[in-house]
Amino acid sequence: MGVLSSRKSVLFHIPLVLLTVVLGVGAADGKKKPPPPPTGLPARINDLAKQLPGVMLEDAGPITSQIQKLVVDHMSEWMANRTPTDVETRRELENVFSLLHYPEVAMSAAFAQPWKGQMVIGAGYTFGWTDFDRQNVVAIFLSSEGKSHLASVTNFVPRTDLHYEMLPQLAWDDLRFLIYGFRLGKSQLRLSVVLYSFDGQNLKQLWESLDIYDGKMDVLKDKVTIRYLKEDEYVQAVEEKRKPPRHLATYQLTSAGIQLLDDHEIPF
Repeated sequence: MGVLSSRKSVLFHIPLVLLTVVLGVGAADGKKKPPPPPTGLPARINDLAKQLPGVMLEDAGPITSQIQKLVVDHMSEWMANRTPTDVETRRELENVFSLLHYPEVAMSAAFAQPWKGQMVIGAGYTFGWTDFDRQNVVAIFLSSEGKSHLASVTNFVPRTDLHYEMLPQLAWDDLRFLIYGFRLGKSQLRLSVVLYSFDGQNLKQLWESLDIYDGKMDVLKDKVTIRYLKEDEYVQAVEEKRKPPRHLATYQLTSAGIQLLDDHEIPF
């Protein structure tokens, strides 16, 4: 009886040993297999974006350029047989970035402006992975008769967000608009503004003003005004517990671009 009992015990444990070995091999094989590549554009962009935390903006080009190409190629294909509104364009951009998780974020900004019987569409986004590391991309499309094609791509000032101000058609034949944005990192936001010209094929920069301390811009007909502070004056005023002088710069829109008319102090 002792020998028979021992044999039964051995036979009983063999299947358990085999099962353990099989499961162990399966688990080991599972660890060796790389995760499947992400499918779908939002997943691919999210997969790239997850590589950026801890990477400085100056070193992020290899990744942000891949994201830019994926987005611009997708928007070109999506627009090919349609003339979308600015809202539709913005929503499509938001869908492209829909799987991002903080700290990776994307803010979409679009415009649709009639010009010479066609529609000029701007599809832009600010992509960031910290409050300070941000890349801006604006793709310009030309659309007519229900079809659109990519005309130009530009990278607006890094480390800012992205806004547009369309200018009236005055003493020029091209389409002109301002792209502006605000940069974090000091006690006051810093404004950057670029004046662009689009002639139907090429996008050209006519003027820029960068990192304007506490800058606030207004456009009225053929004038652009920017109220701002001078950082050194602001710091000194705060130390002396008084209000700093504020400044007002007035610019004239011209056929050549933009010209400073006046810059003087105003009450705070």
